[in-house]
Amino acid sequence: DSQGNFTLDNIKSIFNQKYVVIFVNSVTLAVIATLICLVIAYPLAYIFSRMRERWQKVAILLTILPLWMNFLITTYSWMTLLEDTGVINTILKKIGLNPIHMINTPGAVVVGMVFCFLPYMILPIYSVMAGLDVQLIEAAADLGCNSFKILTKVIMPMSVSGVVSGITMVFVPSISTFFISQKLGGGTFQLIGDTIEGYFTGTAINYNVGASLSLILMILILISMAIMNRYTDTEDTKGRPML
Repeated sequence: DSQGNFTLDNIKSIFNQKYVVIFVNSVTLAVIATLICLVIAYPLAYIFSRMRERWQKVAILLTILPLWMNFLITTYSWMTLLEDTGVINTILKKIGLNPIHMINTPGAVVVGMVFCFLPYMILPIYSVMAGLDVQLIEAAADLGCNSFKILTKVIMPMSVSGVVSGITMVFVPSISTFFISQKLGGGTFQLIGDTIEGYFTGTAINYNVGASLSLILMILILISMAIMNRYTDTEDTKGRPML
């Protein structure tokens, strides 16, 4: 408490509808952003891994290039694109279409998360796929497997560890982010990161509640990481196709 005495009152106080809704919103947007990153990253990582070595280096360089940019610049750039008078709506007006309200919405926050964290999904999946034994894929084709079976029975089982690593590396920062949601969400809704940041630096400073929320968030992240680790390849099944 404020006198430095040990108490669980602050932790108990966050188990009410207000904070439950905030946690649910945070998890929902983080899961959506993670799934979108996975859908985009998996085929890209496979394409990169099948390129010639020279072009692989170029593709990976382009992938990590956004990470060299300042995080604030990236977010403000998306604000410029998604504003009601921004670049996208200006183009829509020019071609005779009605503008779309995109800024200050959950969708805008998800877009920001995907753009900022997509490289963290691509890189671990690519690193696994680049090390796949091409002879196994060729053997599956020789045995009569079509492209879909090769993907689902050979490539996907052998790339699970990269997928799990990518999911973890995207989900953790997505659920705890606050700057993206503040700028692209416009304060119209709160995520857990916004709430914690507000209790430490905002107008309603409350270090005790902020610390309690941080503890719950840390536990939630550890649980999600533990669940993900259950699906990683063990030493006995690592790199084993399901033929």
